[in-house]
Amino acid sequence: MISVVIIGGGNVAFHLTKAFLSSKNVVVCQLYARNISSISEFQHQTSLTDNIHMLDDADVYILAISDDAIPDVSQLLPKEKLVVHTSGSVAMNALENTGRKGIFYPLQSFSKTKDVDFKEIPLCIEAENDTDLHVLERLASEISEKVYHITSDQRSKLHVAAVFVNNFTNHMYKIGNDICKNYDVPFDVLFPLIKETAAKIESLDPSLAQTGPAKRNDQETIERHLSLLNSNQKDIYKLITKSIQNG
Repeated sequence: MISVVIIGGGNVAFHLTKAFLSSKNVVVCQLYARNISSISEFQHQTSLTDNIHMLDDADVYILAISDDAIPDVSQLLPKEKLVVHTSGSVAMNALENTGRKGIFYPLQSFSKTKDVDFKEIPLCIEAENDTDLHVLERLASEISEKVYHITSDQRSKLHVAAVFVNNFTNHMYKIGNDICKNYDVPFDVLFPLIKETAAKIESLDPSLAQTGPAKRNDQETIERHLSLLNSNQKDIYKLITKSIQNG
């Protein structure tokens, strides 16, 4: 059995808690949040606290908090214990606890209102030594079938890539939705296209999956599209078109 204390009341902490509570080999000793109401739904399943100085003893302390808070909060955690954070962009040495340090980064976008299958979520782990890495590997394997040993340097690059394929792509959906609304076209007409493109890159290199007027250098279509867009949309369209054409 591995015991954990989860620190944080946001989306990542919420889904990690649910996943670990479903595991037979992990004990969630305690949850901490500054606003205890944010974790109140777990009050009948584990101990809750809003006092960082009253944490239970555990094998691993998981910081699922904002990036800026990681250094200060990590200083307050029990000495000589394994402390990990869940950030994609913060290095392991940002942890300022006096004990052991590690990373437990679930590469996914989380919302409390959307259920996830944690078995399918990649978990990127890192530790200062092989013993702690083995602990994190056991812990990660309890909730995910996709566990990766990723260094802080690799993770920072991976996080940038994730911003492109997730956050920026979602903004493209937002723009597409805006255009559909503007011209009274149902956005859900695009759903099959979105799903097919996402499925395609699982078996095909994205550069080979690229289609469209920019790829074909169809200038007439490009100009026609630009005439339908507002100023901000035009700038984005031109920039992405240039990037596609430059390869």
